[in-house]
Amino acid sequence: MKKIIGLVLVLFVGGFVLMQLVPYGRNHNNPPVVSEPNWDSPETRALAVRACYDCHSNETKWPWYTNVAPVSWLIQREVDEGREELNFSTWGQSGEGEEGEELSEAIYEGGMPPAQYLLLHPTARLTDAEKQALARGLTAIGGTEGGENGEREGNESEGRDDDDDGHEENEREEEDDD
Repeated sequence: MKKIIGLVLVLFVGGFVLMQLVPYGRNHNNPPVVSEPNWDSPETRALAVRACYDCHSNETKWPWYTNVAPVSWLIQREVDEGREELNFSTWGQSGEGEEGEELSEAIYEGGMPPAQYLLLHPTARLTDAEKQALARGLTAIGGTEGGENGEREGNESEGRDDDDDGHEENEREEEDDD
């Protein structure tokens, strides 16, 4: 029995050491900040920095454990996906715009910040009053579409179908399901 436990332990440690050789998840170069929203208040920005910026900006803080596989793989994927979905450091640059109401809805429903993030970042946990303040602030700054400083421009972006009957939203949901 001791031999089996020893063998399992050696295989486990060996596997862990081999995982460290995989080059994914340790490239922690933050791209430059290109633009930021025209924040409605310093409080909104401070709440966003505290609760959102590690995954949704180019100002990610990379603690020591982000260099240890397999944790590094999970965190790198989360940051990559978070920046792709919403990046406060490239606000208004994508041509798609940021929908303030969608952002505030994610805060209100408890989807953001995610529970697994809060386990390692308890300071990102927001009180109900802070959630309301952040959601109101995100709604206020949201809506840039190729514009500057939070000003909404027209719906000329590629692939948009605004025909006043709600089909645009349904088409986006169908694309997301694919």
